[in-house]
Amino acid sequence: MWPVNKKIRVMVVDDSILARTMITQGLAKSPRIEVVGTGFNARDAMAKVGQLKPDVMTLDVEMPGMSGIEFLKQLLPQSPLPVILVSSLDLRVFDALSAGAVDFVRKPEPGQNDAFIASLTLKVISAAGAQVRPRPGTPLLAPKPGTSPRMPATGSQPLLSAPPLLGNRPSLDNVIIGLGASTGGTEATLEVMKRLPADIPGMLIVQHMPIGFTQMYAERLDRLCHMEVREAKSGDEIRRGLALLAPADFQMRVVRSGSRYTVSCLPGDKVSGHRPSVDALFFSMAEQVKCKMAGIIMTGMGRDGADGLLKMRQSGAYTIGQDKASSVVYGMPMVAYNIGAVQIQGSCEDIAGILLRQLQKW
Repeated sequence: MWPVNKKIRVMVVDDSILARTMITQGLAKSPRIEVVGTGFNARDAMAKVGQLKPDVMTLDVEMPGMSGIEFLKQLLPQSPLPVILVSSLDLRVFDALSAGAVDFVRKPEPGQNDAFIASLTLKVISAAGAQVRPRPGTPLLAPKPGTSPRMPATGSQPLLSAPPLLGNRPSLDNVIIGLGASTGGTEATLEVMKRLPADIPGMLIVQHMPIGFTQMYAERLDRLCHMEVREAKSGDEIRRGLALLAPADFQMRVVRSGSRYTVSCLPGDKVSGHRPSVDALFFSMAEQVKCKMAGIIMTGMGRDGADGLLKMRQSGAYTIGQDKASSVVYGMPMVAYNIGAVQIQGSCEDIAGILLRQLQKW
């Protein structure tokens, strides 16, 4: 947690002078932030970062010359600082997250500058002090039938073979898995998902994400993982081999009808400050799910999901929390662990194995 009495030194990198000015002036209004400098492109930023020594950087993804993604690959091994991406509705933001950025905010539509600055300010404060581990890129996975694997152009990566199938075990047809994450969660969730087999019990995922990006993120997971992954819609049935991602700006909850389980995805109030909310999903699982269930809480600022996970555990769920060492922000999983909601902790690379060992017992 960043000390409240210590200002967060921020560097703003964007090729547009209008965007740099808007972001600089907007962030400077926060008493917790000091903008220490700007960069008009990646090379200018690289030349200045050593002298300015920012605590956090905001970075435009698309810039002339060197892209934000290539800049991250050069910057983070030398200066592993938290980077918040400022992106249009562009799939490349996920490649930048894979390169080591910790979070992103969508560029504002006309008339939405105030909401954009408010969101960016919160993300900067959340990212300050985050653990940044430069990553070589997403390892290449064995492709699904009829598809080709996709990965960022980061050099040679080992091929990950498909995990062994769980097989024809009717008991696993009646298991539901919930997973929630926030800051740093896009890549942490992928680390879990790509290690799970194609016939995993039905999964429900909440990742705090701006409007427009959840469908692209679901498509990315679907390409890179072995099970089917898609953005959820109301009425979708929870079943083996399918992972449903909560759509941005909707609350996803479990609905039970006899032995059949579906999801509802509806607008409504924020829960624990978020929409979608991990707590909204986890509380609904605790209340509705009468079969075996597991809950996983991963990296993120605040406490969304902690109370819901505790309720799940009290209702008989098996619960897992990401550990401090592998969390970009050890907030949500820390609170969950401290209140007794977490039965076992593990790294984002180990959580899949922990889950699979429990599934073998059911």
